[in-house]
Amino acid sequence: MREYLLTLCITAAVTYLLTGPVRKFAIVAGAMPEIRARDVHREPTPRLGGIAMFFGLCAGLLVADHLTNLNQVFETSNEPRALLSGAAVIWLIGVLDDKFELGALIKLGGQMVAAGVMILQGLTILWLPIPGVGTVSVTPWQGNLLTVALVVITINAVNFVDGLDGLAAGMVCIAAAAFFLYTYRIWYGYGAEAAAPATLFSAVLMGMCLGFLPHNMHPARIFMGDSGSMLIGLVLAASAVSVTGQLDVEALNVDLGGSRETTHAMLPVFIPLLMPFTIIAIPAADLILAIVRRTWRGQSPFAADRGHLHHRLLEIGHSHSRAVLIMYFWSALIAFGALAYSVNSASMWIVLGVVFLSAIGLLLLLLPRFTPRAPRWMERFVPPRYRRRGSVAALSPEASTPAATADPHDLAGAEERAPVVAGVAGANGATAIGPRSRLADRRKAGTR
Repeated sequence: MREYLLTLCITAAVTYLLTGPVRKFAIVAGAMPEIRARDVHREPTPRLGGIAMFFGLCAGLLVADHLTNLNQVFETSNEPRALLSGAAVIWLIGVLDDKFELGALIKLGGQMVAAGVMILQGLTILWLPIPGVGTVSVTPWQGNLLTVALVVITINAVNFVDGLDGLAAGMVCIAAAAFFLYTYRIWYGYGAEAAAPATLFSAVLMGMCLGFLPHNMHPARIFMGDSGSMLIGLVLAASAVSVTGQLDVEALNVDLGGSRETTHAMLPVFIPLLMPFTIIAIPAADLILAIVRRTWRGQSPFAADRGHLHHRLLEIGHSHSRAVLIMYFWSALIAFGALAYSVNSASMWIVLGVVFLSAIGLLLLLLPRFTPRAPRWMERFVPPRYRRRGSVAALSPEASTPAATADPHDLAGAEERAPVVAGVAGANGATAIGPRSRLADRRKAGTR
């Protein structure tokens, strides 16, 4: 575990330290596109954050290769090299897109090429453990098609959800944390060495996201762009492919008879078909809804709009930060709920806990204007936005005029909690600097 933590910390440190210089490079290189109709931010922000994330990935794998225990992953498996090769391809495609705005079909072709590069080096689905049937071997063509499909779906799911400051990096970090605990338990708990590459990939992915998040939280100083969103989507997909199609259930140190009985009995502990999809449940749902919505309107599935889940949270009145936190909450609930089920599916407390937390999540969705207020005895120690109205005048004796008694933070908070309307200045708080000058573009995008 210590070597994994060291790899995570090195990856996060390299990503964090490189993001600042990368931001300056993006500004000099002109990777600051104009604000589009579907964007939420109010001022041009540099992209290319994926450059720092890619070098963080390289640093993490390099450090792991020189550690005593993790070095065995590189000696016994070619999957880390396959991941690095595919990541380099998708990263180059993303960098070009951040600078020159490539077409959707070109990016889709690049995603398939990246998946093909990993397949050629052995990172592909070899068999599928199916409950009640056992381990089912797939033909090379079937395995390759399944691998390409999983990689493309995961990359686009993460790319679609990258619409708010810190949203994609945070959700992927939550998914990677759940996946790390899942694969680590399979490796050390059941002696399945084939789960070691997926465990390493998850640790490195967490480091990439944690190192980039401080620069990307609202208001963001830099965006990861497609070079970052497609990169972390590929790493997440590689982890899922590794543990889903490379790990044979018969390799587990469990003597339950044949493979059919083993697969059926180990389902609560080893859920290779379910776990990879639960960690991207929210992005995948957003992807499916976007495709259905756009094709229903007669548009291309890759046509951009403002109908994503995070956009709808803003429209019903949630602030930018609260919308991101709500998406974090649901991602963590689904991913760690599936993880808890894999540990002990017979516990009723797990089911009750998931139901209770789901009720809390629904309550948060239905109360967009709720703002917590501190008790009066704590009002001197909390920011003004959490104080009751009129408390500022009592706490500030020098405020003698009626205008001075009004709390500007409360007014800003009220403005931030107001429903977001297209073309209205002041949305999303700190980055709102004035009304946009391209209201006609927003109309053309089909937003209301």
